[in-house]
Amino acid sequence: MAAGASSFKFPCNCSLSSSLSYSANRFLPRQIKIAFRRPTLFKIYAITSNDIKVGLNIEVDGSPWRVLEFLHVKPGKGAAFVRTTLKNYVTGNQVEKTFRAGSKIEEADIFKETKQFTYKDGAQYVFMDLTTYEEYRLNEADVGDKSKWLKEGMDCNLLFWKGKVIDFELPITVKLKVVEVDPGLRGDTAQGGSKPATLDTGAIVTVPLFIENGEEILVDTRTGQYMSRA
Repeated sequence: MAAGASSFKFPCNCSLSSSLSYSANRFLPRQIKIAFRRPTLFKIYAITSNDIKVGLNIEVDGSPWRVLEFLHVKPGKGAAFVRTTLKNYVTGNQVEKTFRAGSKIEEADIFKETKQFTYKDGAQYVFMDLTTYEEYRLNEADVGDKSKWLKEGMDCNLLFWKGKVIDFELPITVKLKVVEVDPGLRGDTAQGGSKPATLDTGAIVTVPLFIENGEEILVDTRTGQYMSRA
């Protein structure tokens, strides 16, 4: 064997075969483990009957409903259930419906946008988006008794479901003008009695005796009650 060859030494006292194997393995592709995440499913509207409360919007048989009343019932025998009174946003019908306790229900995908009531066109109430100037119309049947608190220029919340307007919400407090009321008497106080007053929208509310024609008052649209002078 040549002298040059005999003087060569492998590092770490490794044999020739093990060194070649080690060197070859360095150039083999490494096994890369890729962790695949499962697709995230957002169940935004997945709720159960235990979550039912007044004002909740749910979808039943493909229609949007609002919970008006509910009662959790635990009978002595049998399974617990929730008894509800629902109002259909589209038809206005009210029904009583019972859900098993803990059963899955679907929350209706209803969202609100603020629009301004601009004017009445025949039997339709016209609301406008002040940014895009797009108009939205509701029929008299859709507006119902809320019309007695509705005044031009008032901002309201329109409720949308599947791209359609199905209802609207009035401001909780509105400022309206008294256009007809019996004159107050000298010495009348806030605790001294009450009288009916007609407002500029046609609504009639009970006001203190000291309220006069031409005054502006604040009314709670949820109850229809006088709150105070504006």
